[in-house]
Amino acid sequence: MLKMTNIRKVFNEGTVNEKTALDGVSLTVKDGDFVTIIGSNGAGKSTLFNCIGGSFYPDEGSIFLDNQNITYMPEHKRAVEIGRLFQDPMKGTAPHMTIEENLALAYLRVSKKKSVFSRVSNADREMFRERLSLLNMGLEDRMKQPVGLLSGGQRQALTLLMATLVMPKILLLDEHTAALDPATAEKVLALTKKTVEENHLACLMITHNMHSALEMGNRTLMMDSGKIVLDISGEERAGLTVDGLLEKFSAGAGKALDNDRILFSKVE
Repeated sequence: MLKMTNIRKVFNEGTVNEKTALDGVSLTVKDGDFVTIIGSNGAGKSTLFNCIGGSFYPDEGSIFLDNQNITYMPEHKRAVEIGRLFQDPMKGTAPHMTIEENLALAYLRVSKKKSVFSRVSNADREMFRERLSLLNMGLEDRMKQPVGLLSGGQRQALTLLMATLVMPKILLLDEHTAALDPATAEKVLALTKKTVEENHLACLMITHNMHSALEMGNRTLMMDSGKIVLDISGEERAGLTVDGLLEKFSAGAGKALDNDRILFSKVE
Protein backbone atom coordinates (compact mmCIF):
# COMPACT_ATOMS: atom_id res chain seq x y z
CA MET A 1 0.00 0.00 0.00
CA LEU A 2 1.16 3.50 -0.88
CA LYS A 3 0.35 6.34 1.51
CA MET A 4 1.24 9.97 0.81
CA THR A 5 0.44 12.62 3.39
CA ASN A 6 0.42 16.40 2.81
CA ILE A 7 3.04 16.32 0.05
CA ARG A 8 4.24 19.74 -1.03
CA LYS A 9 6.83 20.53 -3.69
CA VAL A 10 7.82 24.02 -4.85
CA PHE A 11 10.30 24.67 -7.67
CA ASN A 12 12.38 27.87 -7.92
CA GLU A 13 11.06 29.06 -4.59
CA GLY A 14 11.59 32.76 -3.92
CA THR A 15 12.11 33.63 -7.59
CA VAL A 16 9.86 35.03 -10.30
CA ASN A 17 9.65 31.47 -11.67
CA GLU A 18 8.31 29.98 -8.44
CA LYS A 19 5.94 27.09 -9.14
CA THR A 20 3.99 25.07 -6.59
CA ALA A 21 3.90 21.68 -8.31
CA LEU A 22 2.30 19.70 -5.48
CA ASP A 23 0.16 21.52 -2.96
CA GLY A 24 -0.64 19.40 0.09
CA VAL A 25 -1.39 16.15 -1.77
CA SER A 26 -2.60 13.22 0.32
CA LEU A 27 -3.27 9.88 -1.35
CA THR A 28 -3.69 6.24 -0.32
CA VAL A 29 -3.44 3.46 -2.90
CA LYS A 30 -4.25 -0.04 -1.67
CA ASP A 31 -2.92 -3.31 -3.09
CA GLY A 32 -4.97 -4.14 -6.18
CA ASP A 33 -6.04 -0.54 -6.79
CA PHE A 34 -5.69 0.49 -10.44
CA VAL A 35 -5.92 4.29 -10.41
CA THR A 36 -6.14 6.40 -13.56
CA ILE A 37 -5.05 10.04 -13.34
CA ILE A 38 -6.07 12.86 -15.66
CA GLY A 39 -5.36 16.59 -15.71
CA SER A 40 -4.04 19.45 -17.82
CA ASN A 41 -0.34 20.14 -18.44
CA GLY A 42 1.17 21.50 -15.25
CA ALA A 43 -1.51 19.92 -13.04
CA GLY A 44 1.13 17.96 -11.13
CA LYS A 45 0.68 14.45 -12.53
CA SER A 46 4.27 13.70 -13.56
CA THR A 47 5.58 15.61 -10.55
CA LEU A 48 3.54 13.26 -8.37
CA PHE A 49 5.20 10.28 -10.06
CA ASN A 50 8.67 11.82 -9.74
CA CYS A 51 8.04 12.32 -6.05
CA ILE A 52 6.90 8.71 -5.57
CA GLY A 53 9.79 7.38 -7.67
CA GLY A 54 12.40 9.48 -5.84
CA SER A 55 13.52 11.76 -8.68
CA PHE A 56 13.41 14.46 -6.00
CA TYR A 57 12.34 14.73 -2.36
CA PRO A 58 9.23 16.63 -1.23
CA ASP A 59 9.60 19.89 0.66
CA GLU A 60 6.96 18.75 3.14
CA GLY A 61 4.99 15.60 3.88
CA SER A 62 5.72 11.89 3.98
CA ILE A 63 5.54 8.85 1.69
CA PHE A 64 5.13 5.29 2.95
CA LEU A 65 5.21 2.11 0.87
CA ASP A 66 3.98 -0.96 2.75
CA ASN A 67 4.58 0.87 6.04
CA GLN A 68 8.17 1.71 5.10
CA ASN A 69 9.04 5.39 5.09
CA ILE A 70 10.54 6.08 1.65
CA THR A 71 10.23 9.89 1.77
CA TYR A 72 13.99 10.39 1.59
CA MET A 73 15.03 7.02 0.17
CA PRO A 74 17.34 7.38 -2.88
CA GLU A 75 15.77 6.77 -6.27
CA HIS A 76 17.88 3.71 -7.11
CA LYS A 77 16.78 1.96 -3.93
CA ARG A 78 13.11 2.71 -4.55
CA ALA A 79 13.43 1.27 -8.06
CA VAL A 80 13.65 -2.20 -6.54
CA GLU A 81 10.06 -1.87 -5.31
CA ILE A 82 8.61 0.61 -7.85
CA GLY A 83 8.12 -0.22 -11.54
CA ARG A 84 7.79 2.66 -13.97
CA LEU A 85 7.02 3.22 -17.66
CA PHE A 86 7.36 6.54 -19.48
CA GLN A 87 5.62 8.11 -22.46
CA ASP A 88 8.73 7.80 -24.63
CA PRO A 89 9.17 4.17 -25.80
CA MET A 90 12.93 4.84 -26.03
CA LYS A 91 13.18 5.19 -22.25
CA GLY A 92 13.49 2.15 -20.04
CA THR A 93 15.55 0.00 -22.42
CA ALA A 94 19.11 0.00 -23.75
CA PRO A 95 18.80 0.02 -27.58
CA HIS A 96 22.25 -1.41 -28.36
CA MET A 97 21.81 -4.36 -26.00
CA THR A 98 19.83 -7.46 -26.90
CA ILE A 99 16.37 -8.29 -25.61
CA GLU A 100 17.91 -10.97 -23.41
CA GLU A 101 20.52 -8.56 -22.01
CA ASN A 102 17.87 -5.96 -21.21
CA LEU A 103 15.78 -8.55 -19.40
CA ALA A 104 18.83 -9.81 -17.54
CA LEU A 105 19.70 -6.30 -16.32
CA ALA A 106 16.14 -5.70 -15.13
CA TYR A 107 15.98 -9.09 -13.42
CA LEU A 108 19.33 -8.88 -11.64
CA ARG A 109 18.63 -5.32 -10.49
CA VAL A 110 15.47 -6.20 -8.57
CA SER A 111 15.72 -9.90 -7.77
CA LYS A 112 16.40 -10.53 -4.09
CA LYS A 113 17.79 -13.95 -4.98
CA LYS A 114 20.47 -12.54 -7.26
CA SER A 115 23.36 -10.11 -7.08
CA VAL A 116 23.78 -7.42 -9.74
CA PHE A 117 27.13 -9.10 -10.42
CA SER A 118 25.51 -12.50 -11.02
CA ARG A 119 25.11 -14.12 -14.40
CA VAL A 120 21.74 -15.33 -15.63
CA SER A 121 21.30 -19.08 -15.71
CA ASN A 122 19.74 -21.27 -18.39
CA ALA A 123 16.68 -21.45 -16.15
CA ASP A 124 16.53 -17.65 -16.10
CA ARG A 125 16.75 -17.52 -19.89
CA GLU A 126 13.94 -20.05 -20.18
CA MET A 127 11.85 -17.91 -17.85
CA PHE A 128 12.57 -14.84 -20.01
CA ARG A 129 11.50 -16.77 -23.10
CA GLU A 130 8.30 -17.97 -21.46
CA ARG A 131 7.36 -14.51 -20.24
CA LEU A 132 8.13 -12.97 -23.66
CA SER A 133 5.83 -15.50 -25.33
CA LEU A 134 2.93 -14.19 -23.25
CA LEU A 135 3.24 -10.86 -25.08
CA ASN A 136 2.20 -12.60 -28.34
CA MET A 137 4.67 -10.51 -30.34
CA GLY A 138 7.16 -13.22 -31.30
CA LEU A 139 9.90 -11.62 -29.21
CA GLU A 140 10.79 -14.96 -27.62
CA ASP A 141 12.38 -15.90 -30.95
CA ARG A 142 14.36 -12.65 -31.16
CA MET A 143 16.12 -12.64 -27.81
CA LYS A 144 19.56 -12.12 -29.38
CA GLN A 145 18.45 -9.07 -31.41
CA PRO A 146 19.17 -5.50 -30.27
CA VAL A 147 16.21 -3.73 -28.70
CA GLY A 148 16.81 -0.79 -31.04
CA LEU A 149 15.37 -2.88 -33.89
CA LEU A 150 11.97 -3.16 -32.18
CA SER A 151 8.96 -0.98 -32.88
CA GLY A 152 7.71 1.51 -30.29
CA GLY A 153 4.90 -0.80 -29.23
CA GLN A 154 7.24 -3.77 -28.90
CA ARG A 155 9.62 -1.69 -26.77
CA GLN A 156 6.82 -0.53 -24.47
CA ALA A 157 5.58 -4.11 -24.09
CA LEU A 158 9.14 -5.21 -23.31
CA THR A 159 9.56 -2.37 -20.81
CA LEU A 160 6.31 -3.42 -19.10
CA LEU A 161 7.65 -6.96 -18.86
CA MET A 162 10.99 -5.71 -17.50
CA ALA A 163 9.17 -3.67 -14.84
CA THR A 164 7.21 -6.73 -13.71
CA LEU A 165 9.69 -9.60 -14.09
CA VAL A 166 9.88 -9.45 -10.31
CA MET A 167 6.59 -7.93 -9.21
CA PRO A 168 7.01 -4.43 -7.78
CA LYS A 169 4.92 -3.12 -4.92
CA ILE A 170 3.51 -0.41 -7.19
CA LEU A 171 3.56 0.29 -10.92
CA LEU A 172 3.68 3.86 -12.30
CA LEU A 173 2.55 4.35 -15.91
CA ASP A 174 3.20 7.87 -17.23
CA GLU A 175 1.12 8.08 -20.44
CA HIS A 176 2.92 4.93 -21.58
CA THR A 177 0.79 4.52 -24.72
CA ALA A 178 0.58 8.19 -25.80
CA ALA A 179 3.37 7.89 -28.40
CA LEU A 180 1.95 4.73 -30.00
CA ASP A 181 -0.49 4.36 -32.89
CA PRO A 182 -4.08 3.55 -31.77
CA ALA A 183 -3.96 -0.17 -32.58
CA THR A 184 -0.64 -0.69 -30.82
CA ALA A 185 -1.73 1.44 -27.88
CA GLU A 186 -4.83 -0.72 -27.46
CA LYS A 187 -2.69 -3.86 -27.41
CA VAL A 188 -0.28 -2.44 -24.82
CA LEU A 189 -3.22 -1.28 -22.68
CA ALA A 190 -4.70 -4.78 -22.83
CA LEU A 191 -1.34 -6.23 -21.70
CA THR A 192 -1.21 -3.63 -18.93
CA LYS A 193 -4.69 -4.49 -17.68
CA LYS A 194 -3.95 -8.22 -17.73
CA THR A 195 -0.64 -7.79 -15.86
CA VAL A 196 -2.12 -5.56 -13.17
CA GLU A 197 -5.23 -7.65 -12.59
CA GLU A 198 -3.55 -11.08 -12.61
CA ASN A 199 -0.91 -9.96 -10.11
CA HIS A 200 -3.18 -7.78 -7.94
CA LEU A 201 -0.74 -4.90 -8.42
CA ALA A 202 -1.17 -1.41 -7.07
CA CYS A 203 -0.98 0.78 -10.17
CA LEU A 204 -1.19 4.49 -11.02
CA MET A 205 -1.68 5.38 -14.70
CA ILE A 206 -1.55 8.91 -16.12
CA THR A 207 -3.61 9.26 -19.28
CA HIS A 208 -4.90 12.11 -21.48
CA ASN A 209 -7.74 9.92 -22.77
CA MET A 210 -10.92 10.44 -20.76
CA HIS A 211 -12.45 7.20 -22.01
CA SER A 212 -9.42 5.22 -20.83
CA ALA A 213 -9.54 7.09 -17.52
CA LEU A 214 -13.04 5.74 -16.91
CA GLU A 215 -12.72 2.32 -18.53
CA MET A 216 -9.37 1.23 -17.07
CA GLY A 217 -8.94 0.32 -13.42
CA ASN A 218 -11.28 0.87 -10.50
CA ARG A 219 -10.63 4.49 -9.54
CA THR A 220 -10.05 7.84 -11.26
CA LEU A 221 -8.29 10.96 -9.97
CA MET A 222 -8.28 14.40 -11.56
CA MET A 223 -5.56 16.91 -10.72
CA ASP A 224 -5.34 20.67 -11.11
CA SER A 225 -2.75 23.18 -9.89
CA GLY A 226 -0.89 20.59 -7.82
CA LYS A 227 -3.99 19.29 -6.05
CA ILE A 228 -6.27 16.28 -6.36
CA VAL A 229 -9.64 17.86 -7.13
CA LEU A 230 -11.57 14.65 -7.79
CA ASP A 231 -11.22 11.07 -6.50
CA ILE A 232 -13.98 8.79 -7.71
CA SER A 233 -14.54 5.03 -7.58
CA GLY A 234 -17.23 2.38 -7.04
CA GLU A 235 -20.77 2.75 -8.32
CA GLU A 236 -20.41 6.49 -8.84
CA ARG A 237 -17.54 5.94 -11.26
CA ALA A 238 -19.15 2.93 -12.96
CA GLY A 239 -22.09 5.00 -14.16
CA LEU A 240 -20.11 8.12 -15.03
CA THR A 241 -19.91 9.49 -18.57
CA VAL A 242 -17.13 11.66 -19.97
CA ASP A 243 -19.45 14.68 -19.79
CA GLY A 244 -20.22 13.81 -16.18
CA LEU A 245 -16.51 13.60 -15.43
CA LEU A 246 -15.99 17.07 -16.91
CA GLU A 247 -18.81 18.43 -14.75
CA LYS A 248 -17.28 16.94 -11.63
CA PHE A 249 -13.89 18.39 -12.54
CA SER A 250 -15.45 21.85 -12.92
CA ALA A 251 -17.13 21.52 -9.53
CA GLY A 252 -13.93 20.37 -7.82
CA ALA A 253 -11.50 22.76 -9.52
CA GLY A 254 -13.84 25.74 -9.72
CA LYS A 255 -13.22 26.06 -13.45
CA ALA A 256 -13.71 24.20 -16.71
CA LEU A 257 -11.03 21.87 -18.07
CA ASP A 258 -9.18 23.74 -20.83
CA ASN A 259 -6.72 21.17 -22.16
CA ASP A 260 -7.35 20.57 -25.88
CA ARG A 261 -5.54 17.23 -25.94
CA ILE A 262 -7.80 15.85 -23.23
CA LEU A 263 -10.96 17.42 -24.63
CA PHE A 264 -10.30 16.00 -28.11
CA SER A 265 -10.16 12.53 -26.55
CA LYS A 266 -13.78 13.05 -25.51
CA VAL A 267 -14.97 12.18 -29.01
CA GLU A 268 -12.96 8.95 -29.35
